[in-house]
Amino acid sequence: MLRVGLVTLNSSDDPLANLPITQGFVNAAAEAGAEIVMTPEVTNCVSSSRAHQKDVLYHEADDPTLAVLRETAHLRRIWLLIGSLGLKTDDPDGRFANRSFLISPDGEIAARYDKIHMFDVDVSATERYRESDGYRPGERAVVATTPFAKIGMTICYDLRFPHLHRALAKAGADIITQPAAFTAVTGEAHWHSLLRARAIETGCFVLAPAQTGHHKEKVDVKRRTYGHSLAVSPWGEVLFDGGVEPGWGLVDIDLAEVAKARKRIPALLHDREFKVEL
Repeated sequence: MLRVGLVTLNSSDDPLANLPITQGFVNAAAEAGAEIVMTPEVTNCVSSSRAHQKDVLYHEADDPTLAVLRETAHLRRIWLLIGSLGLKTDDPDGRFANRSFLISPDGEIAARYDKIHMFDVDVSATERYRESDGYRPGERAVVATTPFAKIGMTICYDLRFPHLHRALAKAGADIITQPAAFTAVTGEAHWHSLLRARAIETGCFVLAPAQTGHHKEKVDVKRRTYGHSLAVSPWGEVLFDGGVEPGWGLVDIDLAEVAKARKRIPALLHDREFKVEL
């Protein structure tokens, strides 16, 4: 059994104001016995303004959120998934990285993953996102090895790309992490269904810490995220739902369920080559 802490945040566009709230939730989950704690996408800063992000974001080596949370993991002797941080890069066009970190109990960075799929969509006539304008996409999938499981790392919009999750499972992942800042509209429609589908398809535990609520920004764009941090079993059962309030919760997962689910439905072994006729 593995005790997991899932953190739900309502991050603003001020990383230094968000940090003590995040650290407090991580500490509380660790004190309650969590062996690994997970935070949502863009833990440090939810902002729609690229100009503002240039003022408040840091390069990885200088990022205070990363430094403090690494120290927290070390002091608490826990594994910590920082769902993602917005970070400056040396990219010639000035775009940021949306980067997830797996931190070991020694406070070391055990794995990094840059979000591959960019959220470039028109949710409605008034709600438009062009993530690739500000963030550069990653180019590699990541499976991290820990003493208790292999962890496939994804971020938010990656959820809509089942081939990525299948590739992670076939590479050995027992757990897939799915930190997110899902919009309220798309979350209401698809969040639970997609997470359950990815768990069923892969036979993995899918663990999804989430941003929630109306996010405070200097320019009020009324951005709202869906919340509902979820833990889903390899059989597609929702084991934990964090609801819509910021906070944290615990869920115990039995990693033996991965092998049981895959034995019952061994779909990962049944791929066949095929052609599409037009």
